[in-house]
Amino acid sequence: MAKKKVQPKDDMMDFFTALTEYAQEKGIDRDVFVTKIKSAIEKSLKTNMHLEDKDSEVVFVNIDFDRHIFNVSVLKEVIEVVDTLYEPEIEIVLEDARKIDPNAQVGDHIRVPVDTHEFKRIAAKNAKDLIKQGFRDVERQQLSEMWGEYENEAVSAVVTKIEPKTGHATIEVNHNEVLLMRQDQIPGEVLHVGDVIKVYITGVSKEYKEGAKRQSLRITRTDKGLIKRLFELECPEIYDGTVEIKSTSRAPGSRSKIAVISNDPNVDAVGACIGTQKSRINAVTKELKGEKVDVVLYSDDPEEFIKQALKPAEVLRVVINDPHVRACKAIVPDNQLSLAIGNKGQNALLAAKLTGFKIDIKAESKVTPEDLEVIEYPEEEEQPEAAENTAAEQAEAPAASAEETAGTEE
Repeated sequence: MAKKKVQPKDDMMDFFTALTEYAQEKGIDRDVFVTKIKSAIEKSLKTNMHLEDKDSEVVFVNIDFDRHIFNVSVLKEVIEVVDTLYEPEIEIVLEDARKIDPNAQVGDHIRVPVDTHEFKRIAAKNAKDLIKQGFRDVERQQLSEMWGEYENEAVSAVVTKIEPKTGHATIEVNHNEVLLMRQDQIPGEVLHVGDVIKVYITGVSKEYKEGAKRQSLRITRTDKGLIKRLFELECPEIYDGTVEIKSTSRAPGSRSKIAVISNDPNVDAVGACIGTQKSRINAVTKELKGEKVDVVLYSDDPEEFIKQALKPAEVLRVVINDPHVRACKAIVPDNQLSLAIGNKGQNALLAAKLTGFKIDIKAESKVTPEDLEVIEYPEEEEQPEAAENTAAEQAEAPAASAEETAGTEE
């Protein structure tokens, strides 16, 4: 019975096919790709042959994708015939040299081919690791160049992998894989492979460092900036500037607040964000996995803005007790106290972050005269024109601080 002839596997063809497919998949320029591979092999071979201290170029790597050529050579000096080579890594006897180049002479330097199958296991592993690192370096560099203009923007991404133990997700952003850490995912959300999600780019490394372990693109789903970008996508009035988001605050996975104002008297800012039958705000909530969003009307009047920020609670009065430290009392009906404070103080906290004021919420029945006190800071008085000399003298003297002035009055 005739034995079946086994066709030898074209390792070189497989090598180039694999590299080509990888470069295309990652969107890496082939010339950049080849440079990284050459550098990795040269470095690995120098280490294995103890040539790290050689300043001149002694290792040569030739890669030709079009003709599927891959060879490695080392530059060696031709010497007379000797019994023992003291530096076999960089020397070759004349007899062996003429097998490569018949015209070789003593003192010449020729390129001696290296059989890659003779690489020691450690050298091969080093080369493999260095090539992988080279791929990662190229990807990071491309991410920095590609996404630099998208910092503080929201982009679509596809979940490609979930790490069961840590919950970290690998997502694909324009053919680039980026890690979405568990702490950067919305609390309580469960991602699945194939999910299309919006992520917010919080930073893109402007300085590319070869071999850096930290990824260039930093993404999250917990930043309050994502709220703003989602409303821009759902609300054309925000995108074109008719409606403006003045402030945002967020407790990821639970609740968010945005303050909006209309630059067109004919456009209702809050209504535009909510949409017909709540279509726009529901789309945002769906993307945020059920996170509630309060849309309130912004006002330049701090008291009115604080009232709006504490919604859905009704606020009877706001007293700005100390304008310098932005502290106030918000007085609410007794039956609205729990609603104004919110679960675990969340409504009050989000309102404080939205307005920039420290808000102390008081039930109407518990208000004391001290709660209504307002600290008044003295304003500088202009000097009469008739007392020019006195005014000049006072101008030269150091002015008393507001605290010192208040202390004197007391």
